[in-house]
Amino acid sequence: MEVNRPWSPVDRMKLRVKPTVTIAILLVLGARAQNRPAAAPTPSLSQSVPSADQPPNGRNNYAGDDTCAGCHQERAGSYHRTAHYLTSRLPSKDSILGDFSPARNLLKTKNPNLYFRMEARSDGFFQTAVQGIEPYTSTRSERFGLVVGSGGKGQTFLFWKGELLFQLPISYWREVGWVNSPGYTDGVAYFDRPVNPRCLECHGTQFESLSPPPNRYRRTGFILGITCEKCHGPGQRHAQSYASKSANVPSAAGILDPARFSRQQQMDLCAWCHAGQGLSLVPSFSYLPGEPLEKYVELSQPDPDAVIDVHGSQIELLEKSRCFQSSTMTCLTCHDVHAPEKAPAAFSEYCLGCHKLETHPALGQPIAEHCVDCHMPKQQTGLIVFDWQGRKISPEVRNHWIKVYRPTPSN
Repeated sequence: MEVNRPWSPVDRMKLRVKPTVTIAILLVLGARAQNRPAAAPTPSLSQSVPSADQPPNGRNNYAGDDTCAGCHQERAGSYHRTAHYLTSRLPSKDSILGDFSPARNLLKTKNPNLYFRMEARSDGFFQTAVQGIEPYTSTRSERFGLVVGSGGKGQTFLFWKGELLFQLPISYWREVGWVNSPGYTDGVAYFDRPVNPRCLECHGTQFESLSPPPNRYRRTGFILGITCEKCHGPGQRHAQSYASKSANVPSAAGILDPARFSRQQQMDLCAWCHAGQGLSLVPSFSYLPGEPLEKYVELSQPDPDAVIDVHGSQIELLEKSRCFQSSTMTCLTCHDVHAPEKAPAAFSEYCLGCHKLETHPALGQPIAEHCVDCHMPKQQTGLIVFDWQGRKISPEVRNHWIKVYRPTPSN
């Protein structure tokens, strides 16, 4: 039989492993698992948990996505299908991609005395570590509290312990299913990796930190996903102005338009989350679009000759590109953040805006549809590493250093 009891300090010492990566390098993946039991209802449009006594972090000048959609319904509907918006959600049968059906809800480890079971119960979703030899086993179960990952490559999951937020030991990767969370050692049950504010800052719109310790947060009033006001700034004044009966409405009352930003302002906004984890110089979630990012986050300056990993360093890699250095391009030149990501072939139209097809050494229409595949290839990241079935595996991420890549000689 299983004995449901908290693991003792001795158990924890036996199972402790040092984390090697942070949750800021989480996966994003895209398929939906089948045969998942129904559970909690899907979160509302705002993906938030409202506070009964105060607005999130005192930001009562934020209107919320429901308000934005009142006037911008088509744009909001499109944006709410993007990876940015879906990068964190509440757990539900729709937001969790893993399979909870019998036999498919288990993850065996290299330790014959340890396996994990994913369960959909009437009161929520749970990860359970089962340790020992039948019938003498002990278990530890933790409820899925937050889902991090939109649907591109993978998801990881967080759980609450009071006001403290931790990462669950099992994640989901589209290519293999349930898997040890990145950086976790196969055969070890580890429930003590804290989630720091900088991680949440890139996977959500608002959390109120109650630190110390650094992973302590208010459990109400947070806003999940990257919502409209993450990039456009507080929108309450803007919404109130356009909702008033006065005909004299300012053209851009109280709202920010990144499309009108300077090049540096646009790059700073994207670098907030796409230039590595960085070091927060002020409390997380303090940055406002249009402000100099360097006043809020200190980003490391890599050695010019150092190898930059393809995950989470898109800004650094793009800035090394001749295309970037010889033009006024920004991230928004190629990416429409209000719509789901295009297929790679569709990006060729931006390349051909400057590069003429007839000058390419290999002429022909098929070549024109593969600019990105050749000059921005997908490469394995060294920052997300799974310890799975006796081997180390990593997902591929598109390299944003635009250049000519020579074929790698085969062995």
